[in-house]
Amino acid sequence: MVTVPRNLLNGHARSEWVRLRTLIYLRWVAIVGQSGALMFASFQLGLILNPRLSITAITASIALNVILTIVYPKNKLMSEREATLTLGFDLVQLVFLLYLTGGLNNPFSLLILVPVTISATALRLKSTLVISLLAIALISILLNFHEPLRLQNGDILQMPKIFITGFWAALVIGVIFLGGYAQRITLETQSMSEALIATQMALSREQKLTDLGGVVAAAAHELGTPLATIKLVSSELVDELEGHKDLLEDVLLIRQQADRCRDILRDMGRTGKDDILLRHAPISAIVREAAEPHGSRGKHLHFTAAPKDGALRKQPNVGRQPEIIHGLRNLVQNAVDFAAGNVWIDLWWNQEVITVTVSDDGRGYPADMIGRIGEPFVRKRHHGGEDTHRPEYEGMGLGLFIAKTLLERSGAELTFVNGSDPFLRSDEMPTRSGAIVEVIWPRTLIEQDPDQEHGPLGKNEPLKI
Repeated sequence: MVTVPRNLLNGHARSEWVRLRTLIYLRWVAIVGQSGALMFASFQLGLILNPRLSITAITASIALNVILTIVYPKNKLMSEREATLTLGFDLVQLVFLLYLTGGLNNPFSLLILVPVTISATALRLKSTLVISLLAIALISILLNFHEPLRLQNGDILQMPKIFITGFWAALVIGVIFLGGYAQRITLETQSMSEALIATQMALSREQKLTDLGGVVAAAAHELGTPLATIKLVSSELVDELEGHKDLLEDVLLIRQQADRCRDILRDMGRTGKDDILLRHAPISAIVREAAEPHGSRGKHLHFTAAPKDGALRKQPNVGRQPEIIHGLRNLVQNAVDFAAGNVWIDLWWNQEVITVTVSDDGRGYPADMIGRIGEPFVRKRHHGGEDTHRPEYEGMGLGLFIAKTLLERSGAELTFVNGSDPFLRSDEMPTRSGAIVEVIWPRTLIEQDPDQEHGPLGKNEPLKI
């Protein structure tokens, strides 16, 4: 199994994503934009503004940037609380400038959505709700309280009340929709990224086990001849040293330890699969190898293998890819975890495809989740208590996601269905009433070239450790 840090799974690590340097840079951009807009409005458009308070608001942002730059290193990652307070300051500073420059009559009031969007993409839901509620409250204040925009001749620039109210409603809806949309997209992107990391960890682990098996197989092969020689020589010495008790005991000990080394290498060699001759194997052997770790967990595994549609009886040889082995192993594990007592692993092939079906006699997939199987971190909703059938299972869907990703990487197509209707009575349930997973490969993608099956193996290559 692959262990993923829990802080990745629950999203707590998101609060450490925001770099202080990024927010400082964005604030400098805002300062330049605000200063330019105020000068343009005053000198080009002839608007009468409050320069003292406006400059004070911009100076506050400049002072904050300077202080943060001096106090903290450039590569500092902000905590959840620090990022929330910083975005809150930016929001209040912007609203104060808008208050001085016409409130919602100022077209730049649309920039209120910026801090909300940053919060939704970088922080967790709780902090995003705080920033969003603050933004809605400040927008509502601007609706009724603001300094009017005045021209040099005293005319007031103000939109009709109905347009101002509509703009207020649009901003409020924008805060809610844009914040929720950005939060949702970010969470899905983060979940997919973390799940892909877990998939890579699983594949890396399987590859390391395969490499380790190759080392063991090579050791067993290379040490076999020396150990056999030691065993032969020690046996001859036993016959020659029958009258020398002390020497005879030493020779017997040497032979005993040689036998022990042989047994150890034999046991370790069972995991050594990276032999040139075994880099391809019949598909049924690979399926059984994938299911082997779950064969002694109290559930009965039923294997069947047969050709279809007039295909040759001889099984296709396929490459022992770590993706295939680990992916099938996860599917079998899921079936064993939820089966009542039996798991069926059916293998068949024809001239075009190779199909493996894993089914069980459990309760099947939840009806409301059947369309989302294979997505990472899909949690089943529990109604009425914990799942006593599999109490250690957290229901994140990560195992099925890893299996689906790895098998699809090998060229397979997966289908997830239930074996029965959940509304049937218990006496009407079929034998295979639980979950069913069908994995289909085109033979051309994973099958060994028949011309190479009986060809020369070639020179053994040195192991790279």
